[in-house]
Amino acid sequence: MSDPSILVLASLANGDKHGYAMMEDIEAFAAVKLGPGTLYGAITRLEERGWIRPVKTKDRRQPYTLTAAGRTHLSEQLSGLQRVVKTGLGRLKQA
Repeated sequence: MSDPSILVLASLANGDKHGYAMMEDIEAFAAVKLGPGTLYGAITRLEERGWIRPVKTKDRRQPYTLTAAGRTHLSEQLSGLQRVVKTGLGRLKQA
């Protein structure tokens, strides 16, 4: 699974993070290395959709947080992926 938007939402599901922290977290839990362009493109799209928002800070790094709408969207997407995984694994066992 390498959809940058889902990976960013999943990273933010356990707390606010800035871009570099998200990149490290995503690499740790998904074994996917997102480049800065891919990461910040996903962040922009997610912010435009209202699924994440920036957190006010005095630090030079900009952290982001998952919104309620983002949490709902992530849950829906993961449920769909879970169905695909369950079906795929079941079919592999039958083959």
